[in-house]
Amino acid sequence: MEVFDAVSTVLAVRQFQDKPVPEQLVHQIVEAGHLTASSANGQPWHFIIVQDKETLRQLGALVQTGPYIAQAPLAIVVGMEHSPFAVSDASRAIQSMILTAWAQGIGSNWTGFDNLKQINPVLGIPEEIEILAIIPFGYPVAALGKGRKKRKPLREVAHRERWNQPFA
Repeated sequence: MEVFDAVSTVLAVRQFQDKPVPEQLVHQIVEAGHLTASSANGQPWHFIIVQDKETLRQLGALVQTGPYIAQAPLAIVVGMEHSPFAVSDASRAIQSMILTAWAQGIGSNWTGFDNLKQINPVLGIPEEIEILAIIPFGYPVAALGKGRKKRKPLREVAHRERWNQPFA
């Protein structure tokens, strides 16, 4: 799948098949995050790859916005070292992983956001590492309507040269 195709068709997936993600694809997804550009090449992220069913169940119970983590065959917990650019850099890495997974037929969705300190002790993560998100991954249960996104018209959100001068 071409990059623009992945961007234009990716959808949030919250129901996953009971089918493991092949290890080579897990590596590819993690490597996509690892290769993402970061401010001053600081790479402030840490990725904890979770595939243990009991740990996934615990994470699903702890993250208010992501109880479906418990049904995913894989989740990646994204932690950050303190840096003024950490949220931006780690968010970029998350998007790289989501798009890489989608291009291979694996769905995901961002769960949690900030204030996830309850996750650190579950995974033995040091206190100084802040958890930004947990991203569950898996094959979608239902076929998704690729490309059927509800978005505001481009003319409402894109401006040329100055505010209120439509781009398109």
